[in-house]
Amino acid sequence: ALDVSVRRQILQLLLDLQREQRIAYLFISHDLGVIGAIAHRVVILDAGRVAESGNARAVIGAPQSAIGRALVAAAPKLNRTST
Repeated sequence: ALDVSVRRQILQLLLDLQREQRIAYLFISHDLGVIGAIAHRVVILDAGRVAESGNARAVIGAPQSAIGRALVAAAPKLNRTST
């Protein structure tokens, strides 16, 4: 786990590189706070099966699955610094 300020700096660096180099990332994490700050799309898995997927803001903002709601409830909140 990273200190909050270091995490924010690393995420901003990744977002800047993504925008400048036009690259894509695949992040695998249970931390929807971080994923919500950087992802455009999310897929939530439950026991290896897709529980829900879609636009990150829509899925994280109003999860439809029980596992999605549990992950969102457990996630620390970060501000999205870029789109």
